[in-house]
Amino acid sequence: MRAGDHAAAAPRSRGRALAAEGVTVAYDGVDVVHEAALALRPGEVTALVGPNGSGKSTLLRTLARLQSARAGTLTLDTETDGLALSSREFARHVALLTQGRPTPSGLTVRDLVDFGRYPYRGRWGRPDPGGRAAVDRALEMTGVTELAARGAEYLSGGQLQRVWLASCLAQETGVLLLDEPTTYLDLRYQVELLDLIRDLADDHGIAVGVVLHDLDQAAAVADRIALLHDGRITADGAPADVLTPERLTGTYGIRVDVDTDPLTGQLRTRAIGRHHTRSERLSTTP
Repeated sequence: MRAGDHAAAAPRSRGRALAAEGVTVAYDGVDVVHEAALALRPGEVTALVGPNGSGKSTLLRTLARLQSARAGTLTLDTETDGLALSSREFARHVALLTQGRPTPSGLTVRDLVDFGRYPYRGRWGRPDPGGRAAVDRALEMTGVTELAARGAEYLSGGQLQRVWLASCLAQETGVLLLDEPTTYLDLRYQVELLDLIRDLADDHGIAVGVVLHDLDQAAAVADRIALLHDGRITADGAPADVLTPERLTGTYGIRVDVDTDPLTGQLRTRAIGRHHTRSERLSTTP
């Protein structure tokens, strides 16, 4: 997956703005996301970060209409009621890569990527003239072209993750939502996926919303970061404004230091555990 090489091969997408306002989500009568307001803008990457159980994935699924909200609104381009669109119409604008997708058997990689074209086929198998080219681009952008004829059941976890991402790219939407997309990927493909995310925003104007656990990855790839805690967005802004030692320490319940990487100039975080603290004490003992 060489994002920089292949981004130019894709047609320029018209990015869409997707915004949630006052979104509250409940499970079994208990609110787990509280009055969330979040705007995903064309050409920007917005990362959702926070502890386990803070509501990141639930909010992302609600933006994708896979989870119903108890209250709130969802708009496309500030004027279209996203909840009023049919599922097929909405899927032409918003794609979601979820966690834990299954490993299907009896299907090739190309078959799986072709699933992303379902919003364009309509009823009774109506032809999709742009489908093959879109699938070819998505295979190339994610570096799985050579796997196109392989059975999906023979893929590694990392390969399957990239194939499902290719299916989302084949959907050719203006908004792309990614829930922990670096899961199962080795170091190389984590870096290349983050590069691809940046290319999609910078070169094709796509609005990207991505859930990440790695705060350094979020700082490196995102224009904006939304920090969630106990189902609420407690901060939303530029990485340097959100990822502060005080805010992260309070959110995660552990000391978190923040500095700047001298090589990249990016923010760098470090959680300080008991053994780190012990080492610091020993190093300062006369």
